[in-house]
Amino acid sequence: MAESAGIIGKGIRIKGELSGTGELVVAGEIDGRIDLSDHLKVDESGVVNAEISAKQLTVFGKASGDMTANEKIEVKASATVIGDVKTPSIMIEDGATFRGNVHMDVQLPEGVGRRS
Repeated sequence: MAESAGIIGKGIRIKGELSGTGELVVAGEIDGRIDLSDHLKVDESGVVNAEISAKQLTVFGKASGDMTANEKIEVKASATVIGDVKTPSIMIEDGATFRGNVHMDVQLPEGVGRRS
């Protein structure tokens, strides 16, 4: 049975470093640094101003700062994302606001993308 997601509810504001395992849903505000070994979801009411490192990141609300996801990042239509993102897979829905750079780190097969 899957573990329940942790929730930072509306009206809750956290400043500082947050780390852990499992899924986390942010409906409140976080300002600082997030290091999560699973899925981070920023709800529509959520506001995150942080350096983010997670397995997966899904943004419905607002996120700013450098963001790294080992698997994928999803920026939903209701989202505003400002910052550089690094991930092997990204999806930005129509209607989303995104300002920053995308770095898609993938391992290329031997000889691909290299000049002799």
